[in-house]
Order: sequence, then structure tokens, then C-alpha cells
Amino acid sequence: MVMAASLIGIVLAALLFHFASPWWITPLASNWNQMDDTLGITLVVTGVFFIGINLFVAYAVWRYRHRDGSRAAYEPHNNKLERRLLIATTVAIMALLAPGLFVYAEYVQPPKEALVVEVLGQQWQWHFRFPGRDGKLGLTDVRHVNAGNPFGLDPDDPPGHDNILVSGELHLPLNKPVKILLRSHDVLHDFYVPQFRARMNMVPGMVTSFWFTPTKAGRYEILCAQLCGVGHYNMRGYVVVEDDAAFQKWLGTQPTFASLMAKPGGGSVPTAGSGPEARLAQGKSLTQSKGCVACHTVDGAPGVGPTWKGLYGKTETMADGTTALVDEAYLRDFILNPQARSVKGFSPIMPKIPLSDDELAAIVAYIQSLGSPPPAKAQK
Repeated sequence: MVMAASLIGIVLAALLFHFASPWWITPLASNWNQMDDTLGITLVVTGVFFIGINLFVAYAVWRYRHRDGSRAAYEPHNNKLERRLLIATTVAIMALLAPGLFVYAEYVQPPKEALVVEVLGQQWQWHFRFPGRDGKLGLTDVRHVNAGNPFGLDPDDPPGHDNILVSGELHLPLNKPVKILLRSHDVLHDFYVPQFRARMNMVPGMVTSFWFTPTKAGRYEILCAQLCGVGHYNMRGYVVVEDDAAFQKWLGTQPTFASLMAKPGGGSVPTAGSGPEARLAQGKSLTQSKGCVACHTVDGAPGVGPTWKGLYGKTETMADGTTALVDEAYLRDFILNPQARSVKGFSPIMPKIPLSDDELAAIVAYIQSLGSPPPAKAQK
């Protein structure tokens, strides 16, 4: 009786939690209401089976409980019962899976007029690429990948020269279909915006895709929905949905591949103005877009890697027992070749991130601003 009552209590508690829970799906901001429909079907089908099976078990425990003098009837086979179970489970599985198959078939077939956006995932940052006025994405090859050319665009391919490259915040036009092409630099990632109900794995060595239509203006967070490393939790970005005029204005301010390649060092993140303040702003922006803040804090809190607060000017102890003064040379060497040595108390898991000379200088300057100047070297 206790077991039967416990099973009934579990069913009632689960139903109460489901209907009274404050945690639910985020408001829909795209055309994919079918995703919510399939989720509802899944909850109904699995919920019915959950309730039915548990109540049946509770009834069986009570009905066939031990009683003195009673004996169970031996029935090793029941064709009628097996047929009923086979039909019921087949119908349930079809109801569970069939709607999703129809939705997925539409999910990977974008309209011909869809705007094409390529998303590149890399530990732990996002890069975005738009075609130029000719509507074509340029050819890419891993041989061309470097700090200023994360997509590996071929400099000798004319259609790629006007491709628009974006690092950081992605903007999209309201009420226009968007086709997302997905690539990964290193490991398995997953581009996911919960409000769009749209996501897809990003598999190294291949291109995956899906499409959606943003239907509600706003600023939405981009997440990586696959465990991609120690900095996975902070592999985030933002997508801004706005009217077409605002989108075109924003798009016009973004650099093209040709303009970036024309800069010394192969291009870097552009900054407004010049001078120390602009350099620090550039460095801070780079530490976010390159995923550095996934492991390093700026407030002294512990992280996967050493905090940057007070790091510059400090004497660090290495894993081999040696010490090193954290000056500009130390920071440059460590960023360029993080596996050469490791700081005591921290695992040597920092990836080697391609950076141009300008980007490296900006990041070093930003870290310096969070610490104290190292002691002056004694004059001989």
C-alpha cells in the first residue's frame, strides 16, 4: 500500500509542478511556432504514458499484493495483450515522431529570397559573414585562415572581396527569412537563439544550415548548445532584430574582406578614434569577441585561468617552481604560445588564438590597465 500511495503521489506532484512551474519556454520571436507545437505533442504523449504506466503499476501493486492463502495464476503468454500493446506503442511513437519529421523537412528548406548569413564557431567566440552586393559568398580554404581572416577567404577569389565580416553583435532584418550557414573551426558547437526556436550543430569539416524569419524586434542572446570546452558557458553573443532601414545602415558600417586585407597586418577589429582610450576599448572588445573572458575575470574572482585584476606587475609562480614577472613581454609570449608553460594552480588548457599584431597589442594594453606597473629594473 505504501508503494502504491507513493507512485500516486509522484504522479500528482509531477502534474502540479508542470502546471504551476514558473519555468517555461521563452516568448516566441520567429516563424517557428511549429517547434512549440511539436514540443506540446511530445509533452502530451510522454505525459499520458507517464501517468498511465505509474497508475497501472500502483494498481497492480495494490491489486496483487501479498495475501495469506492466495496463489498467483501462471500465464506465460497472452497474444491478445501483446497485440494491444504493440498497436498502442506504435501509434504513440508515430504521434511522437511524425510531426517533427515534417517540421524538420521544412526547417532545412529555406525560401529562395532568404538572406544568407554564415556563422563560424570557434572556442569560444562567434564570427559572421554576409555576402556583398553580388549576393555571393567567396570561396574559402583552411590554408588562408589567420588572425585577420578567420573564415579562410581566398584573396584571389573576386566574389569574396565584398563579403562583409562581423565579429561580435549580429544584426538581422525584421520579418525577412534568413538562411544560416554553419561552420566550426575546431570542435562541435551549436548555434542557438532560444527565442527563435532555431538551432543546429556546427560540425568541423562540413557546412550545416537552417532558416528562420525573425518576427519580433529586440536583442536576443546567442548560446552554444553543445559542450565545447571549459569556456563553453561563456560562448555567447547577441543578435539584434530591427527594421530593414536600421539593418541596412548597420550593415553599411561593417568592414568588407577587401578593406580588412588592405590594412597593415591583415586587418583587425576597427575602433572609433585613436589614442590610449581607443586602444583599451579595442582590447576589451577583443577579449570578449575572442572568448578570453570565458576563463579570465577582471574583478579578482577565481576562474579557469588567472584573474586579470592585479595580474600586470605581479610575480607568478610556474608549475615547475620557477617564477616570472608579469610584464608586457610575459603577456605577449603567454598569449602567443600558452602551452609553453603553465601557471601553478591552473591547467594548461588555454587554446592558441590567432591574433594580428594590432590585436595582440590592444589585448596586452587592456590587461595592463587592470594591474600595476612592474617594478623598475635596477640601473647598472
